[in-house]
Amino acid sequence: MEYIRGIKKNNWQTIDKRFWQRNYHEHIIRNEQSYIHISNYIIHNPANWDKDVLL
Repeated sequence: MEYIRGIKKNNWQTIDKRFWQRNYHEHIIRNEQSYIHISNYIIHNPANWDKDVLL
């Protein structure tokens, strides 16, 4: 968001390369169940890093 805000308000130069992370999805927390699910993912995700494979 800061980059986009900088382009709009401060006339920053745009980046000519791909900027967004591939296969990235934002999630809106709408209720307590969603909050718990996303929180658990964030907390436990580092434990899965050794299983990650770059394609």
